[in-house]
Amino acid sequence: MSKFLKGLAVLAPLTVLAGTSLPSPSHAQTVCSTRTNFLNELLSQHKENPIAMGLAANGSVLEVLASKDGTWTILITSPNGTSCVVAVGDSWEALKVNKTADRGPAA
Repeated sequence: MSKFLKGLAVLAPLTVLAGTSLPSPSHAQTVCSTRTNFLNELLSQHKENPIAMGLAANGSVLEVLASKDGTWTILITSPNGTSCVVAVGDSWEALKVNKTADRGPAA
Protein backbone atom coordinates (compact mmCIF):
# COMPACT_ATOMS: atom_id res chain seq x y z
CA MET A 1 0.00 0.00 0.00
CA SER A 2 1.40 3.44 -0.90
CA LYS A 3 2.30 5.93 1.81
CA PHE A 4 -0.45 8.25 0.52
CA LEU A 5 -3.07 5.55 0.94
CA LYS A 6 -1.74 4.68 4.40
CA GLY A 7 -1.97 8.37 5.24
CA LEU A 8 -5.58 8.42 4.10
CA ALA A 9 -6.28 5.38 6.26
CA VAL A 10 -4.91 7.27 9.26
CA LEU A 11 -6.84 10.43 8.38
CA ALA A 12 -10.17 8.67 7.74
CA PRO A 13 -11.26 8.43 11.40
CA LEU A 14 -9.93 11.93 12.04
CA THR A 15 -11.96 13.44 9.21
CA VAL A 16 -15.13 11.91 10.60
CA LEU A 17 -14.23 13.33 13.98
CA ALA A 18 -13.49 16.76 12.50
CA GLY A 19 -16.51 16.71 10.16
CA THR A 20 -14.52 17.18 6.93
CA SER A 21 -14.05 15.13 3.80
CA LEU A 22 -11.01 13.03 2.91
CA PRO A 23 -8.32 14.75 0.87
CA SER A 24 -7.93 13.69 -2.73
CA PRO A 25 -4.53 13.56 -4.41
CA SER A 26 -5.24 16.74 -6.37
CA HIS A 27 -7.04 18.60 -3.57
CA ALA A 28 -5.35 17.66 -0.31
CA GLN A 29 -6.94 19.29 2.72
CA THR A 30 -5.71 19.87 6.21
CA VAL A 31 -7.89 18.20 8.85
CA CYS A 32 -8.62 20.43 11.86
CA SER A 33 -10.39 19.89 15.18
CA THR A 34 -9.57 20.31 18.85
CA ARG A 35 -6.25 19.06 20.21
CA THR A 36 -8.09 16.89 22.76
CA ASN A 37 -10.09 15.16 20.01
CA PHE A 38 -6.94 14.43 18.01
CA LEU A 39 -4.97 13.16 21.02
CA ASN A 40 -7.83 10.86 22.08
CA GLU A 41 -8.40 9.54 18.55
CA LEU A 42 -4.70 9.02 17.76
CA LEU A 43 -4.17 7.20 21.05
CA SER A 44 -7.21 4.95 20.77
CA GLN A 45 -6.97 4.19 17.03
CA HIS A 46 -3.21 4.22 16.41
CA LYS A 47 -1.59 4.09 19.87
CA GLU A 48 0.23 7.36 19.10
CA ASN A 49 1.50 9.56 21.92
CA PRO A 50 3.27 12.93 21.87
CA ILE A 51 7.05 12.41 21.64
CA ALA A 52 8.32 15.89 20.72
CA MET A 53 7.07 19.46 20.54
CA GLY A 54 8.26 22.94 19.71
CA LEU A 55 7.06 26.53 19.55
CA ALA A 56 6.93 28.17 16.12
CA ALA A 57 7.69 31.85 15.55
CA ASN A 58 3.98 32.58 14.97
CA GLY A 59 3.05 31.16 18.40
CA SER A 60 1.79 27.81 17.11
CA VAL A 61 2.80 24.61 18.86
CA LEU A 62 4.07 21.78 16.66
CA GLU A 63 3.77 18.27 18.09
CA VAL A 64 5.02 14.95 16.80
CA LEU A 65 3.03 11.92 17.91
CA ALA A 66 4.29 8.41 17.23
CA SER A 67 3.50 4.80 18.06
CA LYS A 68 5.78 1.87 18.84
CA ASP A 69 4.59 0.43 15.51
CA GLY A 70 6.17 3.38 13.68
CA THR A 71 3.09 5.38 12.68
CA TRP A 72 3.40 9.13 13.23
CA THR A 73 1.40 12.35 12.99
CA ILE A 74 2.43 16.00 13.00
CA LEU A 75 -0.13 18.21 14.71
CA ILE A 76 -0.02 22.02 14.78
CA THR A 77 -2.08 23.96 17.31
CA SER A 78 -2.52 27.65 16.55
CA PRO A 79 -2.73 30.36 19.22
CA ASN A 80 -6.53 30.45 18.75
CA GLY A 81 -6.71 26.80 19.89
CA THR A 82 -7.42 25.12 16.55
CA SER A 83 -5.35 21.99 15.94
CA CYS A 84 -4.63 20.62 12.47
CA VAL A 85 -2.99 17.44 11.22
CA VAL A 86 -0.41 18.51 8.65
CA ALA A 87 1.38 15.21 7.99
CA VAL A 88 1.05 11.50 8.72
CA GLY A 89 3.23 8.55 7.93
CA ASP A 90 4.91 5.37 9.05
CA SER A 91 8.39 4.02 9.75
CA TRP A 92 9.12 6.61 12.48
CA GLU A 93 12.57 6.21 13.98
CA ALA A 94 13.85 8.03 17.04
CA LEU A 95 17.44 9.18 16.62
CA LYS A 96 19.99 9.07 19.38
CA VAL A 97 21.23 12.50 20.42
CA ASN A 98 24.94 13.01 19.78
CA LYS A 99 26.02 14.79 22.98
CA THR A 100 29.31 15.91 21.47
CA ALA A 101 27.50 17.76 18.66
CA ASP A 102 26.48 20.49 21.12
CA ARG A 103 30.09 21.25 22.00
CA GLY A 104 31.12 22.38 18.54
CA PRO A 105 34.13 21.20 16.56
CA ALA A 106 36.94 19.47 18.37
CA ALA A 107 40.06 21.60 18.89
